[in-house]
Amino acid sequence: MTNDPSQRKRPHPYLSGNFAPIQRVQPLVTCPYIGTIPFDLAGGEYVRNGGNPVANEALGRDAHWFDGDGMLTGVAFHPKGEKGGIQPEFVNQYILTDVYLSTITSPAISTPLLPSIATLVNPLSSLLTITLRIFRTLLLVLLSHLPGSKQPVKKISVANTALLYHDGRALATCESGPPMRVALPGLETVGWYNGEQCEGEPSAIGGPGFGGEGPLSFFREWTTAHPRVDPETKELLLFHSTFVPPYVRYSIVRLRDFKTVSDASSSSGRFYNAAVPGIRSAKMMHDFGVSKAHTVIMDLPLSLDPLNLAKNKPVVAYDPTGRARFGVFPRHHPEKVRWYETRACCIFHTANSWDSVTLDPISGKKQMESVNLVACRLTSASLVFSAGALAAPVPTTAVPHHEREEEQCRLYYYNFSLRSTNQNVIRHQWALSAIPFEFPSLRDSASMSPAKYVYGCSVSDSSFGAALGRAVKMNALVKIDVEVLIERGRQDPPTTISGVVDSRNVDEILASKDMDDPIKIFKMPDGWYAQEPRFVPRQDGVAEDDGWLLSYVFDENQLQEDGECKPGAKSELWIIEAKSMREVIAKIQLPQRVPYGLHGNWFSKEDVQNQRPIERLRRLPHEEKTKPKSSTLWQAWMAVRRAMELYLA
Repeated sequence: MTNDPSQRKRPHPYLSGNFAPIQRVQPLVTCPYIGTIPFDLAGGEYVRNGGNPVANEALGRDAHWFDGDGMLTGVAFHPKGEKGGIQPEFVNQYILTDVYLSTITSPAISTPLLPSIATLVNPLSSLLTITLRIFRTLLLVLLSHLPGSKQPVKKISVANTALLYHDGRALATCESGPPMRVALPGLETVGWYNGEQCEGEPSAIGGPGFGGEGPLSFFREWTTAHPRVDPETKELLLFHSTFVPPYVRYSIVRLRDFKTVSDASSSSGRFYNAAVPGIRSAKMMHDFGVSKAHTVIMDLPLSLDPLNLAKNKPVVAYDPTGRARFGVFPRHHPEKVRWYETRACCIFHTANSWDSVTLDPISGKKQMESVNLVACRLTSASLVFSAGALAAPVPTTAVPHHEREEEQCRLYYYNFSLRSTNQNVIRHQWALSAIPFEFPSLRDSASMSPAKYVYGCSVSDSSFGAALGRAVKMNALVKIDVEVLIERGRQDPPTTISGVVDSRNVDEILASKDMDDPIKIFKMPDGWYAQEPRFVPRQDGVAEDDGWLLSYVFDENQLQEDGECKPGAKSELWIIEAKSMREVIAKIQLPQRVPYGLHGNWFSKEDVQNQRPIERLRRLPHEEKTKPKSSTLWQAWMAVRRAMELYLA
């Protein structure tokens, strides 16, 4: 991949069309809509996160879908009048991270402060190129701490990946730092949260939290973008992947009553940075599995290790001849981890995990039988490369013929047996469906238990490993009855690893007239594309799927001949009936487009109302009044500083 813009034959697929960033942010503004909005949504808010680079002038640069400053896009549903009406309001805001604030106060910088993931994964990136990009970042971070800076960069997270709610806080996440709290419904930035305290909150007390103390605390506070919240105990579970042994640490945060000082000052039931033994090198870890009693850590052959440079390998490298390892341990005892090995693969997102318990016929006591995991399994790391408009490298070592698989991403089922104490056996491992499937989600209250339904995205004309120069765009929303398909697989087991329970393609499923079909697909109209759906339950519903899916959608008929969006292009938020997956009951017309992004969340009326108090918000620099200095020495230093910024730009 070239860095010379004059040599690019086409725009970068993840910087053009509806992937292109937008710079317009809006406070809450009312939206027109068509259809009927369920009153169950009243008082709640749907918010989606995604990368939106604020420094984007050098369009010939390396770029990756996972890059970019975090931008939140939400629709709040406000009750209107006494007759059960609802008024939707659109809002979008940048997350005011250290990196974002430092970038906008350094106008000379035309490319993002952080190196692109595309640079790190590109097999053609030389040691010199990567070293210079990292060195540039270090110099800019150092410069941000010197006089004349309006925002020092203390944490390098751009908080651009996902969202969750825990203990009165809405949190935005990204792997390269701790979560960042934001306020609902206006999406203002509050501050960094470390498990013990949060910037911007009154009476912030507590210890160092996720990062601990010492010289390595900066890396230890790096937190998975997908923490899990137990729907019953309300525990927040997280892992921290770093570049130094033991490589993965693990934390649990319980609820605190912020209204009582005694509870607020207690750390009972919490622990931070517990080592997970058995991982031998630094890895790219994005997600994990959590059941009621167990946690599943995934040690896959996808490394994220600066030491790779010394081995003449990219910082991010995939080994198709390696092994995929799953570490299963009791929730509060990572030291008791058991490792299960199988064929190489990549998993970026898990859908659900739960325990299987049997009754001992002699003692009558319950015994833990196994741990189950449903996840989106990719047969290679091609998505990591294609999302940066890069060709996946050819393996230097041939994959054994019996382990070769077609390029695909499917919803998989794993069952890790706990019966034997001296053998770790994966009893079941096969695909539930043959269709491409990613961005899984389910009803929040059903997580960590044997949920029946998993929702996600699919594509009808390709796979998630898009061809070079093309972006992954999803034109189908899918609902899979995993309970039915797992039972079919157990009764008639498919071939281990490569087998599939339901072998139909998207068109065959769409043609089905079976009302009880375990797979239901909502196909977007021609030219329309969706984003990750989120399930919102009906308040008086009985069935698990009684509710609606919310998804931002975009009509690409609004693109120009050159593939860029027309001025004034707009997106919509669709509300889809989840039981039948056939009817769009409401279409909310937004005042601007929403770029294709990553993960979102539904925040209920209770979530919005029960947020913790906020003492202060993060502000843009122009909102802070500062008196400029006028001494000759100061002006000389600022001239030197501007020259350094121009050189590093």
